Amino acid sequence: MTLDSPKSRSEFKQRIYFFTLKLIEFIDSLPKDDVSKKINDELFKNGTSVISKFIESSAALTKKDLTNSTIEAIKFANEAKLWLALVRDSKRAKTEKVKWLIEELDEISKILAQSINK
Repeated sequence: MTLDSPKSRSEFKQRIYFFTLKLIEFIDSLPKDDVSKKINDELFKNGTSVISKFIESSAALTKKDLTNSTIEAIKFANEAKLWLALVRDSKRAKTEKVKWLIEELDEISKILAQSINK
């Protein structure tokens, strides 16, 4: 997928929105102990920031603003992957439940990175 046209950007925004909904559902299903709560808060903050930075980039007035917002979205995606890995490796969720979220963030990051290089 590329983000060369308004249609492809709209489809990508829908994809990130769907990912965000799935992430929220996932976070809701996690344990509620103190450590999990701290991890969940970071995961929520970083995971939902991906779509907010993408939307911000869509309203950018300059190429520099577009690039900066897109880079921030990639950074938030990478940090969310870290928190997901910690959830998985600390046995707070089953590997299968985390797998799709990490893979989707990988794909989202790649698409965002490709859009900067064009």
